[in-house]
Amino acid sequence: QVQLLESGGGSVQAGGSLRLSCAVSGIIYSTHCLAWFRRTPGKEREGVVAITPSSSSQYYVDSVKGRFTATLDNANNTLYLQMNSLKPEDTAVYYCAARRRPIGFICLGFVEYVNWGQGTQVTVSS
Repeated sequence: QVQLLESGGGSVQAGGSLRLSCAVSGIIYSTHCLAWFRRTPGKEREGVVAITPSSSSQYYVDSVKGRFTATLDNANNTLYLQMNSLKPEDTAVYYCAARRRPIGFICLGFVEYVNWGQGTQVTVSS
């Protein structure tokens, strides 16, 4: 059973940093994609970054490129999202997510994710 549990959200001023964590269990890295999404009230859920475990492949949405970095600690089964130079428009509930993939498939998009964490709130004030 896939379980994803986010933590690390909070409030920060514009220009600040936060690191989100997602405890991952119940997945096999060679057959799953992992991703971070976010949702702002009144807007569609947005993919932030998709990673292909066991590879160096990461796919970022343009709005966070150069500011956000995802890392996967395989030993501790934890997915991180380091967020720097935060902007008020980054305010959202952030979710980690997982989906199955064929072996060798590179995770380059934000579709077909079926496993979700409960989310963690990030608030950036100006």
